Amino acid sequence: MLGVAIACVLACLLTATVLLYEHELARIAHFTKRRDRTENERIDVGFPTPGISSVAAAVNGALDDLRDERAAMARREEAFRRDLASLSHDIRTPLAGAQGYIQLHDRSSNSEEKDRYLREAASRLSAMRELTDMLFGYSKAIDEDSPLEIEDVEVMPALASVLANAYPQFVERGWEPSIRFDDEGVRVMADEDSMERIFSNLITNALRHGISAPAISQRVVFLSGAEAKSMVEIAFSNETEDADSIDADRLFERFYQADVARRENGSGLGLAIVASLCSKMGGEAEARIDGCMLTITVRLPAA
Repeated sequence: MLGVAIACVLACLLTATVLLYEHELARIAHFTKRRDRTENERIDVGFPTPGISSVAAAVNGALDDLRDERAAMARREEAFRRDLASLSHDIRTPLAGAQGYIQLHDRSSNSEEKDRYLREAASRLSAMRELTDMLFGYSKAIDEDSPLEIEDVEVMPALASVLANAYPQFVERGWEPSIRFDDEGVRVMADEDSMERIFSNLITNALRHGISAPAISQRVVFLSGAEAKSMVEIAFSNETEDADSIDADRLFERFYQADVARRENGSGLGLAIVASLCSKMGGEAEARIDGCMLTITVRLPAA
């Protein structure tokens, strides 16, 4: 009789335990189906066994992930709306200017005025062409389906080619760039065209927004950590007129333009392309402000 009584008690306990498990699982299921998706509610455990606690923790973790994903998506959507507004403005402004000058050209009977209006219209259309070219370059830089041809490339000839192309602009300003390389024969693992595009964008940025000739320096640095490796560091430094208006942490954001001069002169995509191309080649880009000096540094894997 004692054995039967013990068996009955155990059966009752087992049944009660199963019912409690069923109740907790049903409550968790009801919560996940009926919860307000706009709220950050979490499941509380009424029957804290290891199994139930694990299920609740897993559900709460999934809810936290969903919350983070929604927040990230909201930020991306907001950034996209801002970028679209900036892009619309940047395209509309030179286009409207070109249309205005063409209308003035058609109304004028003075040949000198007509020529000036055509030159101004062509200048506005050239600015719009530059913007569309930058957009195309940026779309290629961030396209994961457009791989780069990484090879052993010598840095100095690529930089010299870019500086030669910008020579007339340096002469116009009376500037002579300073170049100081620890190793003039240094080589990196990079896509040569992309590396030249990086240098070109950085030189253009210095010419467009700087008030002094750029100083370009090179050294090899060793990055420690999980993937220790040697990197070739190339820094472009020059003085800027209003350094206080520049947020160095945002310079590589697409369409970021710190001040009026930048908004009127450039697309805000040049440095975003620099950062994207560096990343695709296993490198990085960073910017810092020291007084009135802006330094933009790119690092690429040493060959």
